[in-house]
Amino acid sequence: MSGKKGTKRWLTPWAESEDKASVYHLTSRVVDRRFVFGDEERGKFRMFMRMMENFSGCRVLSYCVMSNHFHILLEVPPMPKAGLSDAELLKRLGVLYAENFVKSVADELAAAREEGDGEGEDADAVSEIHGRFTPRMHDLSDFMKTLLQRFTRWFNREHNRTGTLWEDRFKSVIVESGTAARTIAAYIDLNPVRAGMVSDPADYRWSSYGEAVGGGAKGNGKKAREGLVRACMSHKGIGFEAEKWKEVSRIYRRAMGMALGRKSGRAEVGGARQATKNEEEMLASKDNETVLPDLGMAGMLMKRVRYFTDGAVIGSKEFVNEAFAGARERFTERRKDGARRMRGSGEAANGMLWSIRDLRVRV
Repeated sequence: MSGKKGTKRWLTPWAESEDKASVYHLTSRVVDRRFVFGDEERGKFRMFMRMMENFSGCRVLSYCVMSNHFHILLEVPPMPKAGLSDAELLKRLGVLYAENFVKSVADELAAAREEGDGEGEDADAVSEIHGRFTPRMHDLSDFMKTLLQRFTRWFNREHNRTGTLWEDRFKSVIVESGTAARTIAAYIDLNPVRAGMVSDPADYRWSSYGEAVGGGAKGNGKKAREGLVRACMSHKGIGFEAEKWKEVSRIYRRAMGMALGRKSGRAEVGGARQATKNEEEMLASKDNETVLPDLGMAGMLMKRVRYFTDGAVIGSKEFVNEAFAGARERFTERRKDGARRMRGSGEAANGMLWSIRDLRVRV
């Protein structure tokens, strides 16, 4: 946990596990909720986000940068047990630091490797050099702190302003791999559709799905495809494998409640109009002529689901109860378990997704 007493951030009890993913849904809004992000600002934010991804070792599974807020679905893997090689450390430093600075660190490492007491290297000196930087890596709080600070500095210079840009602290929710991660990734990518900015999430450039389909700054969208493959399939042991995108894209469009083919331009979201499936979709479900077997979930994603930003932990009943057991001290003795049914706009997920917080107001 992190933060002041009474406001500790929810972190996974299994943060050091190499077998169980630590995934978070992160959100933050511009102060006073002002609409200040145009295309240039959204592009810069994505650039800084990708920089932090490459520096920290954390991986972005899904994201969307809107006009006054953003969403990121982030996986925070543990630091490798053997640590980082010198080459990997220097590569990561090169993402954030100037070439001369990285060279000075490289020279220090080379000297430490050569000047040991008859052993060929000074292990303590090497460890000290690595220790200056590695605590900032594979860390949720530092990822967000550095991302928001760097973007704020750039934004303030560009717009001749000073002071904070973001409301309060960023929000984070622990998300289970599998259904929960896929659902929240789709919820994130559907932000511009819910806002009425586009009718198909593929047409919004500043999101993971838009980047995966249309290409990012370098025109290939590989990073975005890797993240969405992981978001949809990590529970099956699949990593960041962009080559599986063709298979995963079909699953993902169904998760968003959209027809696969876009040629006709008739895809609809959330059951507003039930588009006819193509042959491939029919073979996938063999049930009826609608886009999704369960349009309720797709309809839910077209609403604001407060649990996804304020529920603290989202996943199966077993997953939420495990997180509850790992943070038992946060609750009174009267609380016997963690899993709570989702109400209001989240009701369609009952039986599949649970929340650790029982939100009763404006859910």
